[in-house]
Amino acid sequence: MLACLLVLVLLLTVLAPRIRPRLPPGYDPFAPLSVDDPPTFVTRYKLKRLAADPAACLAALDRASAAGRISFVALPDAAGPCPLSSPVRIRGFGPVTLSSSFLASCPLALSSAMFVGQAAAPLAAASLASPLARIDHLGSYACRNIYHRRAGRLSEHAEADALDVAGFTLADGRRIPVLQQWRREDPAARYLHAVFGQSCDFFGNSLGPDYNAAHANHFHLGMRGFGVCR
Repeated sequence: MLACLLVLVLLLTVLAPRIRPRLPPGYDPFAPLSVDDPPTFVTRYKLKRLAADPAACLAALDRASAAGRISFVALPDAAGPCPLSSPVRIRGFGPVTLSSSFLASCPLALSSAMFVGQAAAPLAAASLASPLARIDHLGSYACRNIYHRRAGRLSEHAEADALDVAGFTLADGRRIPVLQQWRREDPAARYLHAVFGQSCDFFGNSLGPDYNAAHANHFHLGMRGFGVCR
């Protein structure tokens, strides 16, 4: 999958002088990433590339902040058993607040801003007739192995590369928790399923209640992989 995307990006690069003026947003491999870009294969490639370029990634976050899409504070690198490079603390996404601020890698911050601005917020307004006011989450950074096992590989959370979303709160006061609403058949449940489905376009992996019991009460939105959606 990744190899095919790289070939497509290479073809666009070779043909760029002729076709670039006609490329719609999200398909120009030379344009700086914008959180308003649609989640095309080129956008995914840019996100992967920014993971290895902290300065360019933070510049993309600065542009998103200037456009009112995200509120964040850049933090110094962290040492220790789970070191962090160029982490940021996210305080909100435009008018959408958070149950608490959270620590994120720069790529996670960009993907989260895209997900909220292009999926979670518009879907709430369109399907539930109320703006999205807050995202309720269970945290992001935690220096631990997958599933808290004593042995094994580190979790994405150990790199601040994943956010666990527990639910959403609307401007009219309605709360939509994943645990209570996922199995129901009502507009709130349909909203959750739609939001989860679209999250797969913005993250490397999206794991929800249908994946296993450990995810019954939240959506795990992480950066590893390439469009894993379970």
